[in-house]
Amino acid sequence: MARRSLPLLASLALVVAVASAESWLYEKFTTDGTVRADHDASGQQVVTFNLDQVSGAGFNSKEQYLYGEFSIQMKLIPGNSAGTVSCFYLSSGDGDGHDEIDMEFMGNSSGQPVVLNTNVWANGDGKKEHQFYLWFDPAADYHTYTIIWNDKNILFKVDDKFIRSFKRYADLPYPSAKPMTLHATLWDGSYWATEKGAVKIDWSNAPFVVSYRDYSADACVSGGSCPAGSDRWMNRQLSDAELGTVASAESTYMQYNYCEDGWRFPQGLPAECSRK
Repeated sequence: MARRSLPLLASLALVVAVASAESWLYEKFTTDGTVRADHDASGQQVVTFNLDQVSGAGFNSKEQYLYGEFSIQMKLIPGNSAGTVSCFYLSSGDGDGHDEIDMEFMGNSSGQPVVLNTNVWANGDGKKEHQFYLWFDPAADYHTYTIIWNDKNILFKVDDKFIRSFKRYADLPYPSAKPMTLHATLWDGSYWATEKGAVKIDWSNAPFVVSYRDYSADACVSGGSCPAGSDRWMNRQLSDAELGTVASAESTYMQYNYCEDGWRFPQGLPAECSRK
């Protein structure tokens, strides 16, 4: 009897070990609102956020970082998600001179593409948006979203496709000195998210649910050291082929580029817009 139980016990021990290894939420983050954590059949942790008329949800890293590669898999809200905003971002805080690196998913009406807003705040200046229509249904399955931040550039990646490179120039503000906390949030952005706020959330569809899994941060911890092998992202810049992928994303999927918005900048476009 005991011997016949050994394979089962070994199997259970393996599942527990895998689940423990994948239980990143409460080890690495604090949470706000309705956040649930479970494990799928493989032992991988799946975290869900709920948004209703009472509250949204989010998690916030316990550590602060100064440069790194950050990625997560997300499955967004199915159907009519207009007015909702799901975010994966880094921020040094809420002060006037704060730094921030954003990937914001702005919900849309059923059948319409979701807009991914990428943005960089440097010393309180955040008017640097590139927005893209996603070329797939982000609610049908998980997709990987990645931010690479080093002292040369900030790279935004969707699955295996680089879509944006924000370069550093010595004479222009750049997030380089303020440690940042990593966040993911789901909230009511009705006042701006969908068609500049024209389409609000339909609360009859609540609760709205976003799922997260496979979080990774390969990064330098503020006040500590950088991980072994950090050169793989610390020196990362795009190859000519990858720059071609960015150019293709801009020509095919971009729906807003701050460097083309003369109305917003009547005194002239930001200096980086004229540089290559």
